[in-house]
Amino acid sequence: MRPRLPLPLRLYRGGLVALEPVAAAILLWRMRRGKEDRERLGERRGIPGRQRPHGGLAWLHGASIGETLALMPVVEHLIRRGLHVLVTSGTRTSAELVARRLPPGAAHQFVPVDAPRYIRRFLDHWTPDIALVAESEIWPNTILELDRRGIPLILVNGRMSERSFRRWSRLPNVARALLDRFALCLAQSQADAERLFRLGAPRIGVAGNLKFDASPPPADARALAQLSGLLSGRPVWVAASTHAGEEAQFALELSNRRRHGR
Repeated sequence: MRPRLPLPLRLYRGGLVALEPVAAAILLWRMRRGKEDRERLGERRGIPGRQRPHGGLAWLHGASIGETLALMPVVEHLIRRGLHVLVTSGTRTSAELVARRLPPGAAHQFVPVDAPRYIRRFLDHWTPDIALVAESEIWPNTILELDRRGIPLILVNGRMSERSFRRWSRLPNVARALLDRFALCLAQSQADAERLFRLGAPRIGVAGNLKFDASPPPADARALAQLSGLLSGRPVWVAASTHAGEEAQFALELSNRRRHGR
């Protein structure tokens, strides 16, 4: 028998039950801004977009492109073990990319919003045998519902930055109540593992960063050869995973370095 949930967790659960209409309205607002897929909006409310396959099913979740692509080696391994795999993510760009990378035996859905009714609807349909979430996806209602159903939950490629650690440390009982419900936490580094342990995760391992195991994304061979020729022997700057406005800062810095011969 688990102890009673900490008050902040109970307030969070109750608040999302009461504010479910607000969550639905936010989804519609995001759809109008092009941030949600109009044809698949129901998936964000836990409404399935396809039938569940027969047999064992593993549910893997990554927030966006990087986290989801890092899961691809795990997806392939689970399929070789005879499991079907459901991969979820929360962004349109990740859905489009993952759809091109998933092997036979795997399918993509958008992850439901962390509202109790949406999560229950999602799990009622998919009934996964195991769930794996990548990096720092700690969603309370999802974790609690998986625990209630006895579905093992594993954190893979786990990451806990110093900033996130300080934030979770303000609610130590909440962090402990959630992390204790993970069957296993596999951290990227020893530092991540130590922070997870200090927050209350009882079962921890260090497995390195899955992103180093992922296969490179597909590329046009001719364009790749042309680009390799253009860059051969020249210094290269890379601005990867940028946010709005950062490209301009990058271009300005590069221009300044050229002007000063650096």
